[in-house]
Amino acid sequence: MFEIQHLITILNRWVWGFPLLILLLLVGGYLTVCTRGLQFRRLWYAHKCAFRSQDENSKGDISHFQALMTALAATIGIGSITGVATAISVGGLGSLFWMWLVALLGMATKYSEAILAVKYRVIDKSGGMCGGPMYYLERGLKKKWLGKLFAFFALMASLGIGNMVQSHSVSDAMRLFNIPNVWTGIILSLCVGIATISGIKSIGRICSILVPAMACFYIAAGLLVIFLNIKAVPSAFVLIFKTAFSGQAAIGGFVGSTVMMAIQSGVSESLFSSEAGMGSSSIAAAAAKTDTPGRQALVSLCCVFLTTVVVCTITGLVIALSGLFGVLGSDGKQLNGSALALRAFDQMIPYGGIILTVAIFPFGYSTILGWAYYGEKSIAYLFGARFIKIYRIFFMLLILPGAILSLEFVWGFSNLMNGLMAFPNLFGLFLLAGVVAKETKLFEKRLKQEESPIK
Repeated sequence: MFEIQHLITILNRWVWGFPLLILLLLVGGYLTVCTRGLQFRRLWYAHKCAFRSQDENSKGDISHFQALMTALAATIGIGSITGVATAISVGGLGSLFWMWLVALLGMATKYSEAILAVKYRVIDKSGGMCGGPMYYLERGLKKKWLGKLFAFFALMASLGIGNMVQSHSVSDAMRLFNIPNVWTGIILSLCVGIATISGIKSIGRICSILVPAMACFYIAAGLLVIFLNIKAVPSAFVLIFKTAFSGQAAIGGFVGSTVMMAIQSGVSESLFSSEAGMGSSSIAAAAAKTDTPGRQALVSLCCVFLTTVVVCTITGLVIALSGLFGVLGSDGKQLNGSALALRAFDQMIPYGGIILTVAIFPFGYSTILGWAYYGEKSIAYLFGARFIKIYRIFFMLLILPGAILSLEFVWGFSNLMNGLMAFPNLFGLFLLAGVVAKETKLFEKRLKQEESPIK
């Protein structure tokens, strides 16, 4: 195990090196220019689209809201809680600043992924919608080999970030109730197996109920902590900005004791929590009922804002206000992941650890469901729909070892797959930016006609 983990660490140093960090920022900035800052100009309208009723005659499998909730299910849970805590423990509080920066640009990236996913989606033999980076890389860029490369990395990521990370984080949290990791893994496996039988429609229905309820519950708990410590919030922000550019933000890791550690942790966590740049959530966007690609793309844009700008910030502020960053646990190691988040909430409000645990289980469960769908579409693209049932069984069985393995191994593997997914997707987005700009102009022209008074 040590040799494998060492190899993963070496590969992460290469994958998460300077080129990918710059690529994420440059592509996000370039798409922001191409769409004329659409993520800022249309942010309010984007949220209105997600929650309003739509034409049932629109083509697709699920509603705008269900598509958003499925994408949020794969991002807003463990990535926004355990992920932020892990990033802070590795790269310091300064990681939050870089997380925000990437998120602001990532909204344009997310929008572009979704607009291309809907534009180039296809209908499979069973009548379901299929889309995502593999399809716009093949049909838009005419690079089928890149589509296959993305689908392979997405398939592997579904087993890591979408499965093992979630089950490990949930089992870690459930130990608060003295529930053994094995039992947590078994229960999760059964719940996931039942929910994935009917595919995206079943997943969409579950996520549309579970995600809003748990998100509101968690946000309310976090805001309560912030409100009770409102006088210390300005100092927390000062510390975040200060450590983003100082050596304090770098406490060892893949790239050494420099400020690059904070940058790397913030960028990788932003990618993990919002998936902007990975392209995975556009697979869910492609299944949405929509009259035009641009409308669903705006809905997808909301995912980055809600996960990173709202939920991740709340998690980061709670940890910053608790003062537990760098504190050692009972095992003599620095608090990390779920343990750090749980301890922070427990210290700041009565029964905070229990409140967070109650949120983590459904968050982890819904995230696993979202990624199960991404994995299904990836394996269907690579090998055909007949392999989906085999994938579902393997995916369900893999939850148990994920609940038992060490966080370092699971997190390292997930980070590696996230980074590898981003390369072909970002390459495709850059070359298809002209298509994004053209579709955006057509969509905004249509919006102006809808918004203008009838004469």
